[in-house]
Amino acid sequence: MKVLFVASEVTPYAKTGGLADVSAALPRHLGRAGHDVRVLMPLYDRTDTSRLHLETVVPELELRLGRHRYAAKIFRGASDPEIHFLHCPALYSRGAIYTHDDDEHRRFLALSYGAIALCQRTGFAPDIVHANDWHAALLPMILKAFHTRDPLFATTRSVLTIHNLNYQGSFSSHILPDTNLAGVSHLFHQDQLRAGRVNFLLHGLLYADAVNAVSPTYAREIQGPDHGVGLDPFLRARSSTVVGILNGVDYEEWSPERDRHIPHPYSRDDLTGKELNKEALCTGLGLPYVKGIPLVGIVSRLVRQKGLDLLEAVMPDLLRRNGFQFVVLGSGEKGLEDLFFRMQRAFPRQVCFYRGFSEPLAHLIEAGADMFLMPSRYEPCGLNQLYSLRYGTVPIVHRTGGLADSVTQFDPRTGEGTGFSFEQHDAAGVRWGLEAALRTYRDAATWRRVVENGMAQDFSWEKQRKLYELLYNRLQNRQ
Repeated sequence: MKVLFVASEVTPYAKTGGLADVSAALPRHLGRAGHDVRVLMPLYDRTDTSRLHLETVVPELELRLGRHRYAAKIFRGASDPEIHFLHCPALYSRGAIYTHDDDEHRRFLALSYGAIALCQRTGFAPDIVHANDWHAALLPMILKAFHTRDPLFATTRSVLTIHNLNYQGSFSSHILPDTNLAGVSHLFHQDQLRAGRVNFLLHGLLYADAVNAVSPTYAREIQGPDHGVGLDPFLRARSSTVVGILNGVDYEEWSPERDRHIPHPYSRDDLTGKELNKEALCTGLGLPYVKGIPLVGIVSRLVRQKGLDLLEAVMPDLLRRNGFQFVVLGSGEKGLEDLFFRMQRAFPRQVCFYRGFSEPLAHLIEAGADMFLMPSRYEPCGLNQLYSLRYGTVPIVHRTGGLADSVTQFDPRTGEGTGFSFEQHDAAGVRWGLEAALRTYRDAATWRRVVENGMAQDFSWEKQRKLYELLYNRLQNRQ
């Protein structure tokens, strides 16, 4: 198939979260399976393309968004997958991927219209246009409004992937002329227009040929009021075309046997290197290394969604009574940063908080920690628990979204299960999860069983991309 994949961020060129990793890995594996995949993203001023030989494929492009005119170009980089960049300095030279500027809607409307232009100027007739999150969510509507009779798009079907429903791209209806869709305003949700809003993600839900979320449980959760963020009625209305496909892991990048970021490789059959990585992690962060003392890790954006505020009520007491060590890598809300700084000051030999982000340190925490804590309020998919399973780092998670789909509760009676999963999202739930893991850790043979169970799981993109192929084939009636 021919697939046009449109996203606001793609690893390693721009990244704020899991969207970027998916936007690199899924197209790559589709391409290796024989599909012709083109990826389009904005060329931000912070994007490092020094390792790419950029070729101009659309040398002159005027993007018209209402009364606004933007000079643009489209470059192609020799990469796997084939990456295209929409170059428009007036919109993307901001020093950041996302902004709160008055023209934020136009920055990503330009991406959608740039995707159409890329196809038209290069003669690429996509079987599938795969739009990601609100930034590309108007693409299905634009195709249906203007291109149903265009031979280039005669057989094109659209997919919208929801990576996080909380980010919807909701703007004042004053931006309607900028969408170039004012002449077909009857296609917009009329109640919303009367309320003075235009919600990009909503219109993606209305006009995409298929909608998928990044895990089966999240696909179900967002059809209810607790997680639907106001869009659950629209998702329920088309529930037959809403599917959940769990994200995969790029095991070329995340695998303890070949990870270039960790000093000691190891495998399920030989875990010697894991303990050596734990020693390297502790030593590197200034914590004493003591064999047999469990180490809990977190790598996360420090935001309310991640449920880390619950730790204030339970972690100090658990640290005092159990003597384990605790490493946190991340940045975000000041209140959460202050919380971990306070823990570090109170427990200097047990806690280390590294504010910011470091790719090598993220890998070393996955390799060196014994447990990985993810108490998220909601989690569309989550990737770190998938990394943790591969690295033999036992996940402790709230049972929600992709965490529920990937971590199974360990049962000491049967020896089955891959981690510890608590149902109630509260301090008592976090306490239960941590205490259950710490108790199990004391039995070396049982702990080894949990570790090996997790490392045996297969969440590879090679497996998960086949589910996208099934979705694409169904849309093209090729099954």
